[in-house]
Amino acid sequence: MKFIDEFRDGELARGLATAIRLAARDDRNYHFMEFCGGHTHAIARYGVSDLLPRNVRLIHGPGCPVCVLPIGRIDMAIGLAVDAGVTLCSYGDPLRVPASAGLSLLKAKALLGRKSGERGEIRMVYSAADALALAQQHPDRQVVFFAIGFETTTPPTAVLIKQARALVLSNFSVLCCHVLTPSAIASILESPEVRRWGTVPLDGFIGPAHVSTIIGTRPYEFFAEEYRKPVVIAGFEPLDVMQAILMLIKQVNAGQALVENEFSRAVTRDGNRKAQQLVSEVFELRRSFAWRGLGELPYSALCIRKEFAEFDAERRFAAGYRAVEDHPACECGAVLRGVKRPQECRIFGSVCTPENPVGSCMVSSEGACAAHYSFGRFADVAVAS
Repeated sequence: MKFIDEFRDGELARGLATAIRLAARDDRNYHFMEFCGGHTHAIARYGVSDLLPRNVRLIHGPGCPVCVLPIGRIDMAIGLAVDAGVTLCSYGDPLRVPASAGLSLLKAKALLGRKSGERGEIRMVYSAADALALAQQHPDRQVVFFAIGFETTTPPTAVLIKQARALVLSNFSVLCCHVLTPSAIASILESPEVRRWGTVPLDGFIGPAHVSTIIGTRPYEFFAEEYRKPVVIAGFEPLDVMQAILMLIKQVNAGQALVENEFSRAVTRDGNRKAQQLVSEVFELRRSFAWRGLGELPYSALCIRKEFAEFDAERRFAAGYRAVEDHPACECGAVLRGVKRPQECRIFGSVCTPENPVGSCMVSSEGACAAHYSFGRFADVAVAS
């Protein structure tokens, strides 16, 4: 625990808070988006926002992999179990995301369990390898792994597919919903709220930690150069985040737009090249992919290459995507774009809670609404804008 404690030291936090307060100029406001849901939870859990001056505001971004999945993708997963009769394996968080017709994967799992003679089944797994093992143990079942996440979780899925080929498994496939961080950042910077209307002012980004261990810092250089927005890659601990904020403030004050790496203990400029090569061998870019809150984004997600087509559940079961509107009272889309804070949703903490989620941002362990609810940040504190 030594190294974790060092990045949670209260005395050091007070020192950083003082440095931030001295660096922030009184004649301007600072707006920084933390892209990653892990950062959002660290900020809420440790009260980082409470240590910042009023003219330094943090904005939540679309970096929660469960949150950005549209309802139609959850419906596809449910359909594979209910209609195609497969054994669908999923991580825990997606199970509770609301889908169409009042369903979720968890509710569909319960319904399938009560129906006699049904072949379909939904299981929670702790790793992608659990799904592969299940396919090996039950050659009479079609097993589908519901693969979600940003660049961090993509290499394990690639390994899984290559292992399935080596084992000559004919009863295993993957429903691929892997999405890409740079595309999401670009969509935010090109959004009308940022570029045209200015309703979401952005001075810089706190770059994701785990994603950057895979892709490195190089992909963010385009945003710094093209959009003149500084990016500081930060670790997940509170002192990491505070140090990144201080670095961003100093860049803004100096009129700079650079990519800096606060998380140098784990992130390099080039990232993990072996993982990158593995991903490019198994996956290719999709022409378009629907994101919750961001809409259809070109070349923003991955699909399985034709060389591995036998392990593509969409092809094997002819599963089609159908767009579904979010609940009319849910503001998850606006929260993911940084347009609103969780507390500005009229059903936050009342109708919509972690026990009864209406939107995906209240479900995931990386969701902004879940973070604010879990750590008691209900107050809608006015900030300078």
